[in-house]
Amino acid sequence: MLRADGEQRVVVIAGLPVHHYSANDAVAEAYAMVFLVDGGFATQMEVGRAFRCSERTVRRHQQRYADGGMTALAARSGWRPGRRRIPTKRRCLIGRMKADGLSNREMARRLGVTENAIRKQLGPRNEPSSQQTLSLSVSSDGQEASVSSPQETAAESSSPSLATSRSETAEPTCDNGSRDESEPIAMSLDVDPSDRTLDRLLAAFGYLDDAAPVFGNAEAVAGAGVLFALPVLVGSGLFRITHKLYGEIGPAFYGLRTTLLTLLLMTLWRIKRPEALKEYDPQALGRVLGLDRAPEVKTLRRKLTRLAAYGQAERLGAGLATLRVQERGELVGFLYVDGHVRVYHGKRKLPKAYVTRMRLALPATTDYWVNDQAGDPLFVVTAKANAALTKMLRELLPEVRRLVGERRVTLVFDRGGWSPKLFRELIQDGFDILTYRKNKTRRVGEQRFKLRETTIDGRSVSYRLHDQAVRLLEGKLRLRQVTRLCDNGHQTQIITSRWDLEDIQIAYRMFERWRQENFFKYMRDEFLLDALTDYRIEPDDPTRTLPNPARRKIDKEIRAARAEIAKLQQAYGAAAIDNSEADRPTMRGFKIAHGKMGRELRAARDHLAKLQARRRGLPQRVEVRDVSEGAVIKLATERKHLTNLMKMIAFQAESDLHVLLRPHYARADQEGRTLLHELFRARADIRVAGSELHVTLQPLSSPHRTLAVQAICGVLNESATLFPGSALRLRFAVHPPREVGLAFPGPRRKVAAPVLLQSSP
Repeated sequence: MLRADGEQRVVVIAGLPVHHYSANDAVAEAYAMVFLVDGGFATQMEVGRAFRCSERTVRRHQQRYADGGMTALAARSGWRPGRRRIPTKRRCLIGRMKADGLSNREMARRLGVTENAIRKQLGPRNEPSSQQTLSLSVSSDGQEASVSSPQETAAESSSPSLATSRSETAEPTCDNGSRDESEPIAMSLDVDPSDRTLDRLLAAFGYLDDAAPVFGNAEAVAGAGVLFALPVLVGSGLFRITHKLYGEIGPAFYGLRTTLLTLLLMTLWRIKRPEALKEYDPQALGRVLGLDRAPEVKTLRRKLTRLAAYGQAERLGAGLATLRVQERGELVGFLYVDGHVRVYHGKRKLPKAYVTRMRLALPATTDYWVNDQAGDPLFVVTAKANAALTKMLRELLPEVRRLVGERRVTLVFDRGGWSPKLFRELIQDGFDILTYRKNKTRRVGEQRFKLRETTIDGRSVSYRLHDQAVRLLEGKLRLRQVTRLCDNGHQTQIITSRWDLEDIQIAYRMFERWRQENFFKYMRDEFLLDALTDYRIEPDDPTRTLPNPARRKIDKEIRAARAEIAKLQQAYGAAAIDNSEADRPTMRGFKIAHGKMGRELRAARDHLAKLQARRRGLPQRVEVRDVSEGAVIKLATERKHLTNLMKMIAFQAESDLHVLLRPHYARADQEGRTLLHELFRARADIRVAGSELHVTLQPLSSPHRTLAVQAICGVLNESATLFPGSALRLRFAVHPPREVGLAFPGPRRKVAAPVLLQSSP
């Protein structure tokens, strides 16, 4: 009999199941045909009738199996077996178009695929129902076969049946064209957490999209303290959004969820790049992930390449930023925008950017980050050809407005965005500005400053300030200037369009821009933000314009010519002052006496005029393809953007845990993040109790740190977070701190009193 249960098929012979496979697995189905015919259990005609194929197909499978075994059955030309020709996220779209009555050809044209792919996606027109059971009944002489009804096969309840349910691993159904955002629970056939042979075999044959986490009881697991960050990592919405955008990344043991979780935990462990995994035991890391071993360097790099092929990093960042704003909307009233320059030391010829910390112009790539007023990042954008902040602000406005809606937002940036014309555009678009004033300005008298003191965000603040109105753009733009007087006499001018705030509030929010600078330094040191994920390049826009190099060369010659003229004029003037009127009373005589100097001056002026005429004939900007072939390329951005997002989420998780620790740790502002570093590397006991995963942390380096982590366990447990990809609910606890200074048993011994030694004067 061939019994069907949903997507599962079972071949039963004499009441015993001998073969089980998925209806979507063509290789296993072909082997079932070969097994029945070669074993003498049925003829080719009977097998073809039961499996709804021709006898020729059965014979072809037999020949392939005889020639090359199971591998030959899996051999296919073109698309790799197990990989969907149409992404999962487009199935609902195909279903809607089919319901609207569109033909297969029209659907294929709209989606950019072949008509055959659409036809295979929709399947046969008359698909048997999920309750139908196909029964292949073979008599003793092997000559009779028939298909029975569900009622007939239901009577055979005494035969073993397959109890594996696919409800947990089934993909979310479509509802009004949208998919369920919840992540599916993975399936596993393995019982021993240290031996995942069956799951790896299923992945090799294309049955498994991602390995389910399987935990065993273990004590003092190295690095298991990082599991304390899972509630905030899951709360970021990363797994929900990536499941919606990417679906599955193909049959694999290390699927989408496992890859993302590995990248996040690597970041928190301070494993700063995939190559650093060579220094760690994959089995030890795998115990924290619920696997027999963690993915290694090549595997992780391949997964990043596969994710980058989807090109969804920008949408992923937008989705994460949207959730972040919904949760922390009170912190987006002030948004800090600044660019971070990543220096490139490779052999490619890239556009240069000025590196402030090195005070040099080097080949680099510029990323522009937008942070909230607490200093946490919201999203990041890679600039094209190191575009300046004055240009990137215009491009960031639509994304900022999409995130914050119609609420009032103040953009805070440094002098790199100074442009009165840009200020007017930002104000007209409904944004407020807050920045430093650029260029030299008139100093304010020290007697006009007033001492301002207040408490903001729980911090005592005091500045000596002066408030006044200023006009820019020839009086067309009226803004507010708040000047701070430092103790050393230096004056810092701040320009803003916020007239409703107090001057000390303006100064405080402007100087809080250093949070973003500290964020860049922290990300460079702790997360290796500047590291390249790969060395691939992409073609740049050949029509991109840049300053004309020929014009720059002439500008240099013009500056040298003007310097020479100034030098000659100075010497000529000095000679005129020292001229003795008794010897040369007329100007004619003076010119004759200094004729050589006059000829040199006139020649220098003629040379300057020729250079200026040549410069007028040159365009100010030219296309990059006309001046350089090497500069028409740029570094690949997709994989770097993905890793930046992982590091951004890790930083946000640290920030959220730091907020939880602050009430329970006196030095949270000074040592809070170092405590988290120790927590993530700490050992912990892992125990599975029913549907719960208990993580009990070993004591930390000091009792007060252990008690601080113990205090936040209640908050983490209230979140009722499930370990990603499983139904295990996380429960956190901490072993009590070790007692110190214990008295040893036995009789007390008298100890001599210490003798104080005094030195003679």
